Amino acid sequence: MAKRKASQLEVAPDATTSLRRSTRHKSIAPDSAAEADKANLAESNTRQAPRSGKQKVSKKVDAKAFPEPPKPKVKTKAQNAAQISAASKPDIHETAGSLEKSYWLMKAEPDSRFENGVDVKFSIDDLASRTEPEPWDGIRNYVARNNLRAMKKGDVAFFYHSNCKEPGIVGTMEIVQEHSPDLSAHDPKAPYYDASSKPDNPKWSVVHVKFRTKFNQQIGLKELREMGQPGRPLENMQMLKQSRLSVSRVSPAEFEYLMGVVNQRGGETN
Repeated sequence: MAKRKASQLEVAPDATTSLRRSTRHKSIAPDSAAEADKANLAESNTRQAPRSGKQKVSKKVDAKAFPEPPKPKVKTKAQNAAQISAASKPDIHETAGSLEKSYWLMKAEPDSRFENGVDVKFSIDDLASRTEPEPWDGIRNYVARNNLRAMKKGDVAFFYHSNCKEPGIVGTMEIVQEHSPDLSAHDPKAPYYDASSKPDNPKWSVVHVKFRTKFNQQIGLKELREMGQPGRPLENMQMLKQSRLSVSRVSPAEFEYLMGVVNQRGGETN
């Protein structure tokens, strides 16, 4: 409860009875009551007189009647920087697939072999000679096709020479165009024609790639199998577990390990 001012106190009829006042005031004798009233009146007027603008206004007011507005929180430079950084980051659900690069292994045959009257030979040197992105067509396995469809622009793949005297990883290439229908499946003269695939409902897909590097020394299949023994770095490599798969995944750790082997053996050329 707020305290009453001295001018609001009620004086008892009996002048000998002490007043309810602040303990800071001494009791006044009856014969000087008139002078005391004048003094109290002057003191009250002094307290209630308006103060000049230069003087600090007292904050002793009823907090319930005049609540102070909340003070704005002052952010530090670090907090402001963190807020700006967070605002500038794209939604992780929208870009998770595009921010992280994936790695792959894709097989091709460097030696001549005819399929449906067409030579399907294609080596890393053939890819290096191309001036336009090369379509990686002819995939007719569902697991391999799904891997193609999972590829994103900017992903990197090992180029693997398959079905030859010395199979192995010989270089790298980059995915420059994501999957689209493999139109060669609808061509009866194509080496991997599939009559069950229709233009209005294509079963197979293709990605476009470009040459990146050729290893100065390839990593042969026999070495890869040794590296894939239990407890070795490639023990879970998809290509070694599904050896007939023409398009397989490579984990970042597997890619880094294999590139370390390449660098120990003379590196690569662009």
